[in-house]
Amino acid sequence: MDLLRRTYRKAAALIIAGEDRLLSLPNRVASKLHLLVHETCLKFENQVLTMQAALEQWRHQGSAGAQ
Repeated sequence: MDLLRRTYRKAAALIIAGEDRLLSLPNRVASKLHLLVHETCLKFENQVLTMQAALEQWRHQGSAGAQ
């Protein structure tokens, strides 16, 4: 049951790690449950996803301009 009780710091670390690699099933489930309960962490995840999309777009534009 400890997986369901994440601190905000641990939840943030998992959100960021989940952008780079596939989390274990218990961590994915715990993260999703945490995000259902804590709106602030959900907003943080959305910010991370927005930044990741913007960075990807920037990388794509940079490589297109170099050709």
